[in-house]
Amino acid sequence: MTEPQKDPLVLFMPSGRRARFAKGTPVLEAARQLGVYIESVCGGRGICGRCQIEVEEGHFAKHGISSSPAHLTGVTEAENRYSEKRVLAAGRRLSCQALVDGDLVVDVPQDVQINRQIVRKRAETRHIERDPATRLCYVEVEEPDMEKPLGDADRLLQALSGEWQLENPRIETRLLPDVQRLLREGEWKVTCAVHDDGDGPLVTAIWPGFHNIACGIAVDIGSTTIAAHLSSMLSGRTLASAGAPNPQIRFGEDLMSRVSYVMMNPEGRAAMTKAVREAVGQLIAQLVSGAGVSQEDVIEATFVANPIMHHLFLGIDPTELGGAPFALAVSGAVAFPARDIGLPVNEGARVYVLPCIAGHVGADAAAVTLSEGPHRAEDITLVVDVGTNAEIVLGNKHRLLAASSPTGPAFEGAEISGGQRAAPGAIERVRIDPETLEPRVKVIGGEEWSNEDGFDKVMEDVGVTGICGSGIIEVVGEMYLAGIIDEDGVIDGRLAETSDRIQASGRTFSYLLWRGGEAARSQEIKILQTDIRAIQLAKAALYAGVRLLMDKLELESVEAIKLAGAFGSYIDPKYAMLIGLIPDCRLDKVKGVGNAAGTGARMALLNRGHRREIEEVVRKIEKIETALEPRFQEHFVAAMAFPNKAHAFPHLAEAVKLPARKVLAEAEGGGRRRRGGRRGTR
Repeated sequence: MTEPQKDPLVLFMPSGRRARFAKGTPVLEAARQLGVYIESVCGGRGICGRCQIEVEEGHFAKHGISSSPAHLTGVTEAENRYSEKRVLAAGRRLSCQALVDGDLVVDVPQDVQINRQIVRKRAETRHIERDPATRLCYVEVEEPDMEKPLGDADRLLQALSGEWQLENPRIETRLLPDVQRLLREGEWKVTCAVHDDGDGPLVTAIWPGFHNIACGIAVDIGSTTIAAHLSSMLSGRTLASAGAPNPQIRFGEDLMSRVSYVMMNPEGRAAMTKAVREAVGQLIAQLVSGAGVSQEDVIEATFVANPIMHHLFLGIDPTELGGAPFALAVSGAVAFPARDIGLPVNEGARVYVLPCIAGHVGADAAAVTLSEGPHRAEDITLVVDVGTNAEIVLGNKHRLLAASSPTGPAFEGAEISGGQRAAPGAIERVRIDPETLEPRVKVIGGEEWSNEDGFDKVMEDVGVTGICGSGIIEVVGEMYLAGIIDEDGVIDGRLAETSDRIQASGRTFSYLLWRGGEAARSQEIKILQTDIRAIQLAKAALYAGVRLLMDKLELESVEAIKLAGAFGSYIDPKYAMLIGLIPDCRLDKVKGVGNAAGTGARMALLNRGHRREIEEVVRKIEKIETALEPRFQEHFVAAMAFPNKAHAFPHLAEAVKLPARKVLAEAEGGGRRRRGGRRGTR
């Protein structure tokens, strides 16, 4: 009996990522499925030429692959056309045209490779029922008649009313000078973009003849990154996604530093507003180019952001958000023509900005709430969007509370001695042997752990350049499990007698996570005592905010936890709970939900019913200002310990062998004494 033939194995270099793909799979599609970045801006039509690849020839024993350019399908007409206009270097193919026909080692050449910060805010798969505020309406308009002196624009509106059952449609004044020309160009057949978000149908754009492309942009403006998604308003399908660092970082790493910049510099607000709008414009241009559509086809846009980013994007001075009572200039949903802020889209496009919940709980938290729906659930659900300012929503369909906690940028690599943002070369996974204290790591840009064959190639390709947020969470958790730090976060200097990983650093000690070496892109990385303290401060702030909401609902536990945002999606829930970032919960009930803010923005883009839903929910959410709560400091102090000085973590103890605790936790508060202490489970 013969074994079934396996699909071809495709290995991408320099990333080292590999998988089997069916014959006939475009190489570009294989790369995308593996997360290998190959630039393509023409929608796979073989026009831009940016997706060039080379196929290595020969047998690669290390990988068990015999590769040959002949293992691709033949050169296509599109490639020949490209070669006629621009020179396609010998041996190169366009990955959008070349199909897999056998085992391959594919090299992504350096000159077409984009090695940049990874913006981990993809569009999550979600079926969204379509009911957009703007839709396309094709009509045939009655030609002028001497007996019927009705104007051309009036007859257009009459046709829309009759054929599409629109009640009292109107037309934007700016379109009136073009109506006659467009009707005659289309031989009295035109396609209209009609916007109606509860204020009556309004014609915002007109195309001569039949036009069947209509797109919308959903944008999540974070303090660190901006993510944008281009969707078809006709099918609801996401056509393209892109992200970029928020250029406002040059004005300040965190939100309060940007508010301070505005206060200290008279032109600060205008400069930051210009920077973020230009960045959004560049993302829009990138998206429409990649999807093969025109900027004129973009007729709707939705935006979400934290309150300070929200205000700066809208051109509003955010200084009132810099201190109590943290007053928003506007909290409700905002709608206006996109041309008012100079977006590079159709001149008639409309913008909808989701409502903010409170002074430091913004439209992004509203979008996360819309996406994850705690207001639709019976279970008490905790939703946390982890960022430089963590936004927290807790409750269920009966009652919902919201708050924010100033975690700072430590989880994103700032304030950490070897920290960096997520980019190739950053350590993202860590394990420490509790006996030898020797670590093993995994970095972005490679699949192998540092103790596995193939990691030397990772070192050649990306090196080890720092440690990002998920790696920081794991190394602290592993140091606690290995006994390198105690529950108070103090590095045990006595271990220096048995391991050279523990090293004196002034009056304290450090843990040598990575020795560095001669490689150009590899440097020594230590976890200092100050790094541990930075993580303790950040996680204690978030946990204290959560406990305040739990106090308000008189809860001792939650039934489900959802971690939103790029950072929340890439951290291991077990380690998040181990360091006390989140409260105890069944681990199978804790999950990352990806870019939920982006999903909420897309829901509002594609369905106006979702706009009304979140506007109603935001009016009902109870806002808790953590800075004014008397018990915040009590919870904060207890949360400085690992995982917590006052609260037990029985579900975590079932999954992880926790170190023995020094004392039984005992905390006073709220007129009752809680006893959460227990002996260690070792």
